[in-house]
Amino acid sequence: MGIFGGQFANVVEWNEHRDDIIFHKWSNNEIKKGSKLILRAGQDAIFMYNGKIEGIFKDEGEYNIETDIIPFLSTLKGFKFGFNSGLRAEVLFVNTKEFTEKWGTKNPVVLAAPQLNLPGGLPIRAFGNYSFKVDDYITLIDKLAGVKTEYRVEDVKLRVSAVVDQLLMKWIATEGKDIFNLQAYSLQISAGIKSDLDMELCKLGFSVTDFNIASVSYPEEVTRMQNKAAAQAMVGDMNKYTNISMADGMSKGGSSLAGDMVGASMGMALGSQMVNSMNNANQGANAGFTNPTLNGQIPKFCPNCGTPTTGTKFCGNCGTKLI
Repeated sequence: MGIFGGQFANVVEWNEHRDDIIFHKWSNNEIKKGSKLILRAGQDAIFMYNGKIEGIFKDEGEYNIETDIIPFLSTLKGFKFGFNSGLRAEVLFVNTKEFTEKWGTKNPVVLAAPQLNLPGGLPIRAFGNYSFKVDDYITLIDKLAGVKTEYRVEDVKLRVSAVVDQLLMKWIATEGKDIFNLQAYSLQISAGIKSDLDMELCKLGFSVTDFNIASVSYPEEVTRMQNKAAAQAMVGDMNKYTNISMADGMSKGGSSLAGDMVGASMGMALGSQMVNSMNNANQGANAGFTNPTLNGQIPKFCPNCGTPTTGTKFCGNCGTKLI
């Protein structure tokens, strides 16, 4: 690059800063005397000359390039603007925020599950989110900014999506001790994926600051089996499970066979209880009764119903006390 140019700029800034853009290269690289650099919150400005980083500026504000910037540049600190001369340099604006994005398996990840006798294995899906940020400006410029004027979050998402399925399968095999309860091992699996993903993205100048698994989903038939097993474990045994299921059917007002059976059983029990209560009441009422006409002798016939007596103190037919 040369020092001289015919087109000059008065302001060096990234005035279309967007949250989905990771870096933006200032397009007009002719800087003239009196130009200013405007640096906004969440931005770093990297001055480059002949492909080499000359200086990095991080504090937001307005800078006079001739007096506030050039004296701090390694190679150009002695540069003097002439009447018709300008500084031909590049300025790269970097978004310093931490980006958080969602991820999800592109295709089902198939796990070995011989106990299920499923063709090909157990297919699962998972999703969650991850966070990353720019970490190494030298690598970023060498791998990306040297050939691109702009780089977006969507570009990183494509790279993550290309490897996350393989990393998920790898770390499930390493940490997923129970493939039917992978959520219990999500922290260990997430930590392994984060480490590998960080190694992948650091090649571009990024670091992965977080990775987590929000949910793991199984095929519908496996989910049904899991729910049934959980319900049986909660109840304790099949008899209790059946009783609870029958009672649940009654509470919903259904006319199922189970509900009818429980209703009939309850009716029979209630009827039996009423009969027993009436008998006990009759016996209780007769227990304190003495027939004054018998003078302590057991009659040959019951004075109440006329049934012949057998020498017992109570009538065998109606239960009347005889003495």
